[in-house]
Amino acid sequence: MSRPTNNSIALFIPTLQGGGAERVTLNLAAGFAKAGHEVKLVVPDASGSFRNEIPAGVTLVDLQAGRVTRALPALVRFLKKERPAVLLSALNYANVIALLAVRLARVDTQVFVAEHTSISRTMGSKSPAIRVMVGLMRILYKKAARVVCVSEGVAEDLHRIIKIGEHSLKVIYNPILNERMTELAQENVFHSWFGESEPPVLIGVGRLTGVKDFSNLLRAFALVRKQERSRLMILGEGDERAHLEALVEELGVGDDVWMPGFVGNPYAYIRQSALFVLSSKTEGLPTVLVEALACGTPAVSTDCKSGPAEILQQGRYGELVPVGDSPALADAILRTLRKETSSEELPDLTPYTWEYATQQYLRLFGF
Repeated sequence: MSRPTNNSIALFIPTLQGGGAERVTLNLAAGFAKAGHEVKLVVPDASGSFRNEIPAGVTLVDLQAGRVTRALPALVRFLKKERPAVLLSALNYANVIALLAVRLARVDTQVFVAEHTSISRTMGSKSPAIRVMVGLMRILYKKAARVVCVSEGVAEDLHRIIKIGEHSLKVIYNPILNERMTELAQENVFHSWFGESEPPVLIGVGRLTGVKDFSNLLRAFALVRKQERSRLMILGEGDERAHLEALVEELGVGDDVWMPGFVGNPYAYIRQSALFVLSSKTEGLPTVLVEALACGTPAVSTDCKSGPAEILQQGRYGELVPVGDSPALADAILRTLRKETSSEELPDLTPYTWEYATQQYLRLFGF
């Protein structure tokens, strides 16, 4: 791979709404800028909860296209005008658009695409749009300079389903941990549930969507609550809020469940909680699970594809339970709360630091 002719890097993501992949991209942008590169963050629409968190030294480019699927013409114009040395995109729809745009723009920009989730999660869909996207991935991903996978599980999935050669894949764990996150985690949350002599607080963090399976967490919590006094916080927003609120009432746990929506500093809540719980049906590399470990909070997770088993090292640093099994999740929560299985050790989190990930990416780009 030839060295880039300039030091400019463009990052393309579908939205600035709060989410793990978007947070990771902002972290990378900050790392690249700190390393002395000209960095532009390109989005179809610049509205969203992360709008005010653009790192210093990073230029925000609003394509004013609304949705990522409508961003192709504007991204082509951007590439023709700016000609960045590298374009790094994240998430499959954005990746397909990025690869098409560079071909249409006829520029020598190197395109690297990052996959944050297991593609197998979409394979059962009957949606024509999903089928078209997967078909385009099979064609276009082979045109990328490299395909970055955020976990070994994601890489295995792409190799098996999209038929990408292993030499075209590169696993780089997400840049999650930095000094700022550590500082934020040390802030105190003045919430009555964190007072002395209060029951332990369980916490889940993520978008309120089906794939995060907070319904499973709520059902598990209802079982836990029958045996141990406890409370549950779920931080995040999404289209499943009404369904989850109805389930809270159905389970009769309304007095002990709090869902405040998106929270700018979830780390402080995680640090002060007794246990972090990941209930997802599928993941790529669950950022918040790494953050919980870094905050020193014990964790329990579903053994979903992919990432949790890698992060928790097959259960050494936190229990893994079958996906969708609320009784098993409840049992693991109870064992951990009772200190029957919790580990005092932490895994080596160096691969998840900004510095490590930034170096890995820049080396991959040829800088």
